[in-house]
Amino acid sequence: MPNSIAVTIEHTPKRTFASAVDWPGWSRSGKDAALALEALAAYAPRYAPIAAAERRRFPAAVGVEDLEVAERIEGSSGTEFGVPSKPTEHDRAAMDADEAVRRAGLVEAAWAFFDRTAAAAPEELRKGPRGGGRNTSKIIRHVLEADRAYANQMGIKQGDIEPDDHSAILAMRVGMLEVLRGARGGEPIAGRRWTARYAAHRIAWHALDHAWEIEDRRDAEPSQGKGT
Repeated sequence: MPNSIAVTIEHTPKRTFASAVDWPGWSRSGKDAALALEALAAYAPRYAPIAAAERRRFPAAVGVEDLEVAERIEGSSGTEFGVPSKPTEHDRAAMDADEAVRRAGLVEAAWAFFDRTAAAAPEELRKGPRGGGRNTSKIIRHVLEADRAYANQMGIKQGDIEPDDHSAILAMRVGMLEVLRGARGGEPIAGRRWTARYAAHRIAWHALDHAWEIEDRRDAEPSQGKGT
């Protein structure tokens, strides 16, 4: 791995995301770019198990000084809501076959991590300061419904799936991974808005964001760098 880690900044007046260019799903937010970069660095140890699934070198520890901002874009209402929602110029870059397979593998690892985390969690999770927050079963359903929407965005017509229909969930994921492995030119998938790089990032980010939420709300004390 190079000495510096390329990141993109997606900013709005209320919220900013810092996202690692080469590591789908490693993305955190803050009130401004500096805080987003701090959160991203703090989450490196939590992303390391995902990177390990692809057997690629990943730093044991990351400081803000190791992060190099390669691109800045203006965010949208989705960014302010809490989603890294705008593809960057880096997301439009073409990939070779090995890179497409690597990124798909990281998405698959993010799903597997979410599944393990949710399966090991109690139904009742610690509530927020005002008593808010979904319990585990509702988070599982939310992630599944989001993945269905992502599949449709990728040109896969996906109907309703129940969280206990594991064969249907697996079939949907296999189809999504096939698209990610095959879409390498940098153009939007299925003639829509998402490129393969962005799709991989968005899907992995959402699964990991909620897996980490479960971890933090399951534990007695929240972990450093809690995301959205």
